[in-house]
Amino acid sequence: MALHDSSARRYAAIARLLLRHGRSDLVSGADLDGYAPPEDVSEPATDAAEQFAADLEAMGPTYIKLGQLLSTRFDFLPTSYTTALSRLQDEVKPFDVEVVRQTVADELGADVRHVFRDFDPEPLAAASLGQVHRATLRNGREVVVKVQRPGVREDVQADLAVLARIAAVADKGSDLGRTYGFARLLHEFERSLRLELDYRREARNLMRFAELTDPYDLLVVPQPVLDLTTGRVLTMDYIDGRKVTDVGPLGLLDLDAGAIVDQLFSAYLSSILDHGFLHADPHPGNLLITPDGRLAIIDLGMVSIVPRRIQDKLVRLLVAIGDDNGEQAARVLADLGQPLEQYDAHAFRDDVTHLVSDAVSEGADLQAGRVLVELSRTSGAHGLRPPPEMAMVGKALLNLDQSTLHLDPDFVAAEAIRDRLSHILRGGLRTSPGDLVTAALDAKEFTSQLPSRANRILDTLADGQLRLRVDAVDEERLHTVLQRLANRLTLGVVIAAAILGASLLMQVPTDNRLLGYPAMAIVLFTLAIVGGGALAAWIVVTDRKVARTERRAQKDVPRI
Repeated sequence: MALHDSSARRYAAIARLLLRHGRSDLVSGADLDGYAPPEDVSEPATDAAEQFAADLEAMGPTYIKLGQLLSTRFDFLPTSYTTALSRLQDEVKPFDVEVVRQTVADELGADVRHVFRDFDPEPLAAASLGQVHRATLRNGREVVVKVQRPGVREDVQADLAVLARIAAVADKGSDLGRTYGFARLLHEFERSLRLELDYRREARNLMRFAELTDPYDLLVVPQPVLDLTTGRVLTMDYIDGRKVTDVGPLGLLDLDAGAIVDQLFSAYLSSILDHGFLHADPHPGNLLITPDGRLAIIDLGMVSIVPRRIQDKLVRLLVAIGDDNGEQAARVLADLGQPLEQYDAHAFRDDVTHLVSDAVSEGADLQAGRVLVELSRTSGAHGLRPPPEMAMVGKALLNLDQSTLHLDPDFVAAEAIRDRLSHILRGGLRTSPGDLVTAALDAKEFTSQLPSRANRILDTLADGQLRLRVDAVDEERLHTVLQRLANRLTLGVVIAAAILGASLLMQVPTDNRLLGYPAMAIVLFTLAIVGGGALAAWIVVTDRKVARTERRAQKDVPRI
């Protein structure tokens, strides 16, 4: 079936990208050979990481966002690549203001001049997904209006469709795909990107994060104007301020920097470990110092929800690191991650123990984000795929380090974690009303059924009918193997009998000859040869099928 020109261009661009960066195995494994350029597109190894980031940036918004996601996959890419991808600039040429006005009118159902008293035609910022304009509401409230770039949803949808087909083929046709599961990685990326394209979700994120930071008087989060917010238009408070890293030493003297940093770090720890709400992109560009000396946190498009199970494991991991207990940290990581075929538990435990010991020895210089990043990278090196939330928490804390160290070079993250640990542990031990109701129902069911179950057990024990069944052997699999073995032996005996019969018939005088030999003997020899070839082919095909099934089953079985 012929492909649309735009789809063909997308396939060709991906094939060129993979070949340029030495992934010809993925080109063949993903069946992209027909789209590969004939010329040599390889790049010098020294510039490979920066070139990879630049190539993704040139391919458009979907690939910029994909690069930002890959910058958190420390188990998948080398340090040089994650560093280069973390610097991806999501800034592009702004689109025409008339298109902005038309989009606002279509989404809000009214012309811009009727909704806003003032609307600045010059954008404050322009990104791959949208751009931001400053405006004033009719009641005088200063706001910014974030408008989605026209056609971006359709482009993203087309890109994702192409990537999904490539990932599915690569997972089946390449060793790298089977190891890392590109389809699963793409599913995670697709879910994140689709949510980021819905500005109503970002409005809910702003309200949720403002609620979580309400106890901290030095932190401020802009609030949305819900009546003027849709899936493609977001209207929220305008906050005047300067980027954290743009505030010089003299400006820092006018701030209570120590208190700001303490509140910022505490708010993030509480948000992640108590409530499972992760602002995944707290880089200095999203943190502003306001004229009244507070810290504004903006742009909550990239938010991840940390499940309760992972929250608890992260608390255990931080406790293990704080206690210099590398073996406990390794056990927590093994329980969190998904082991691959090459996972080596002993080597992993040894490396984690040394990593934790080296980190703790740094004392005041210990950075939680860097330690989590290194643990994610060590997990990947040993064939243990960590959950994406853990890498994102590490990346978020690593980004926070840039701002906290600029504001307060004396800030010690390890001490802040220790000071918050008792509160974090109390939060982890809290039980919600729903949990209490579920536990009460389970207890009720257990106590109501316990007497009857105990009576049945005692009756069978008294009658001598109590039996214990232990599934030490997979009987169904053993039966299948024995049946296959019997079939092969039977067919082999039949083939051997045919060969023996043909040999005996060679000595029998007859007028029915073929190629100068008795015809019946030639027929038997032919059948034996065909049967032997069919038997060999059957053995090879079935053994390969069984081996693939066992490999899949081993991947699905959790290891301790």
